[in-house]
Amino acid sequence: MTNTSLVLGGARSGKSRHAEMLARRHGERLHYIATAESMGDAEMAARIARHRADRGSDWITHEAPFALVECLEALERENAPVVVLDCLTLWLSNLLLAERDIDAESARLADFVARCPYRLIMVSNEVGLSIVPDNALARRFRDAAGILNQRIAAVSAEVVFMAAGLPLHLKSAS
Repeated sequence: MTNTSLVLGGARSGKSRHAEMLARRHGERLHYIATAESMGDAEMAARIARHRADRGSDWITHEAPFALVECLEALERENAPVVVLDCLTLWLSNLLLAERDIDAESARLADFVARCPYRLIMVSNEVGLSIVPDNALARRFRDAAGILNQRIAAVSAEVVFMAAGLPLHLKSAS
């Protein structure tokens, strides 16, 4: 469990930048797992392109909008030294909209994180700090994200909350 970090925060809080900075401290062969899909959304496509450009060419990118645990296991077989997973809440959105079993997939992910043999830095949004959403789908997502974040935080060695670009260490690797 000493290899894993969870970086939480709101939109534009500096989560991805912080995760990438942590990764650069721990290795030179950097892997990035992207869970976002643009699916005809021009704004999301622009975000994805901006993130990729910001990272630079020294990252090996893997796309895993659904098969996240399989991707993590494949990187284990490749002896990947450092992996950034960005982000858990987009992965959760994909599962929710595809009507997948979120609890089962979350349990599989937590099991992998608990035994992860390489440096894994995960990014997730903290979505429960705002008003109660006005529709059932949004409330279901908010609740599922909170449960997923708790589950992953419990098995992570380090948990950092980002606010205004500043890290607040909630749980430190010992």
